[in-house]
Amino acid sequence: MFRNLTKSPVLLFMLLAVLWAGCAGSGRVRYESPKEAFEKGKAFFDEGNYQKAIELLQGTFDFGRTHQWAADAQLYLAKAYRGNKELLLAANEFTRFTQIYRSDPRVPDAEYELAMTYYDRSPVFRLDQTDTERAIVQFQLFMTRYTDHPLVEEAGVRIVELRGKLAKKQFNTAELYARREFYGAAAVSYEAVFDRYYDTDLADDALLGALKSYYDYARLSVPGKQQERLRLAEANYDRLMQIFPDSPLLKEAEEVYLQVQAMMDPSSEMSRP
Repeated sequence: MFRNLTKSPVLLFMLLAVLWAGCAGSGRVRYESPKEAFEKGKAFFDEGNYQKAIELLQGTFDFGRTHQWAADAQLYLAKAYRGNKELLLAANEFTRFTQIYRSDPRVPDAEYELAMTYYDRSPVFRLDQTDTERAIVQFQLFMTRYTDHPLVEEAGVRIVELRGKLAKKQFNTAELYARREFYGAAAVSYEAVFDRYYDTDLADDALLGALKSYYDYARLSVPGKQQERLRLAEANYDRLMQIFPDSPLLKEAEEVYLQVQAMMDPSSEMSRP
């Protein structure tokens, strides 16, 4: 029989197609009801087989979104996508859960997990920080809406961490300008770090950077511009002294400040007490 088939390419192709369909069909996800689809999907989720869980949980919606397993299926589908590292799909499904099942008591937890999908996507500080900013917004919304939720404190910690990353990116930009001796741009960038991220660990470093950059900017400026830039350096020294009186950077800042004073009035050796 097989010898004859080899002589007929058409028959051989048809046989192979049937065999392939049979093998593929043996792995199909089967369910006869939304309950069965959900329970099988949940079992795979619990085992950590997120891909299989996704297939079955999606199958739950073949029967609509009004049956009693729909809300559970929607929530676990979002969780399965997150477990599978498909974070944008997870964000979409968490959002869908919060919009469709607004009265579900699990909505606050879903909103926190929505924020966590963007947190998980937040890259190293050198890369684009769009997802970092989205995560901060989502955590802030969560904290505003659910002030008594047990995850509020953790959300606050996440925000501080993410703001620190944004501060580091801005600070890195300022340092790059300073290394290239673009002192005016460096000073503005350092000030932006303090103005936007005053509550991060880099706030006092930023003020010192602005002080030094304005001083260097003044040194390279024409005489008519020097005093203005020296006064900006002085202003950043004042802010550093007043806001961070215990900063370990004060000694270095004072050394630069004395140079600023000497340049402002070369004939005077006066310095602040």
